[in-house]
Amino acid sequence: MAQFAVFIFDKEIPFEEIPPEVLEQHGAVEGKVEGTGGKIVTGYAAAPTAQARTVRGDSVAEGPFHDVKQQLTGFFVVEARDLDHAVEIAKFVPVVEGGAEVRPLLGEE
Repeated sequence: MAQFAVFIFDKEIPFEEIPPEVLEQHGAVEGKVEGTGGKIVTGYAAAPTAQARTVRGDSVAEGPFHDVKQQLTGFFVVEARDLDHAVEIAKFVPVVEGGAEVRPLLGEE
C-alpha cells in the first residue's frame, strides 16, 4: 500500500489543557484506521511553537514558519489504498479547532 503523511493543524494549547474527550478520541484513532484496512506506520506530537526555529537561507528566527491561529501540532504516516482512503482516515483525527492535511509520500509504493 502507498504511504501518506497526515499533518495535524490545531489550536496550540498546553497538553494538560486538552479536553479529556479529545485525548480519548486520539487513543481510538489507530483502531479506526485498522478497521478501514489502513495502518499507522508512525506518528509524533510536535513540541510547542515556542521551541521552533525557522531557517530561511542563513537567517534563523525563533518561532514557527508561519505564525497563524492553527499550528502544526503533530503528524503521522499511514499506509492506505489510495489518496481517498488516506483522506477517510484523516477524518478520524480529533481536533479542538483546526484540521488535517493529507499528502502522498513520494517514492513510497
